[in-house]
Amino acid sequence: MFLGVALGAFGSHALHGKISDHYLEVYKVGVIYHFIHALGLFAVAWLSTVSADPKIAVAGIFFVAGIIFFSGSLYALSITGIKWLGAITPLGGVSFLLGWGILIFSSYKTL
Repeated sequence: MFLGVALGAFGSHALHGKISDHYLEVYKVGVIYHFIHALGLFAVAWLSTVSADPKIAVAGIFFVAGIIFFSGSLYALSITGIKWLGAITPLGGVSFLLGWGILIFSSYKTL
């Protein structure tokens, strides 16, 4: 969450007027997904206290991978304009989906 706040502030203040509006929006999408999945990590932490299912930790790993690949590639794409970085983004999206799927399946069995 700290990193999400720091990167959001950086994008809002340091990048405003330095990159195109399109890339600023791309950057913002990265920040939003970063925050959503950082909150998802709190769900993973809580579920880990009420369940011994090791798949819950795997969901957390997928969330972290998603933040790195999805949000990270959008941050880098926005700042550098290197278009091939956008090819990495779907790997992060799939990681997010796997993380949520595993978390839902594991929590359904737990709760």
